[in-house]
Amino acid sequence: MPLPRALARFNRVATNKIGRLLAPRLPGAGVVVHRGRKSGREYRTPISAFRRPGGYAVALTYGPEAEWVQNVLAAGGAVLETRGRQVSVTNPRVIHDPAYRLVPRLVGDILGLLGADAFLLLDEQPDHTRH
Repeated sequence: MPLPRALARFNRVATNKIGRLLAPRLPGAGVVVHRGRKSGREYRTPISAFRRPGGYAVALTYGPEAEWVQNVLAAGGAVLETRGRQVSVTNPRVIHDPAYRLVPRLVGDILGLLGADAFLLLDEQPDHTRH
């Protein structure tokens, strides 16, 4: 069972401001920059993001129904700010990994306690501007 929606609302108001400042530089964290499906407004959502071959795995602690997840799925991608860089990501898809193979063991143990086994897989879009 993912975290309750009331906690998501609290985080959006209270802790996300700090998270948006720190997450782009911390290992295992990031900020996903996405647009609202209806409003077209740009949002910056702190997340737990883990490198995987070809892209990233994002732990969906509030479940796949979270608004930001739906925005990224509808748009077919987003920008991920992580470890001090901006990465274009594409091909978003939700998977379930009850064995938590996509994350470090300690993170998997915590997610397991929360019952949050959904992940958003994102592929890193190649940077064609490099020579």
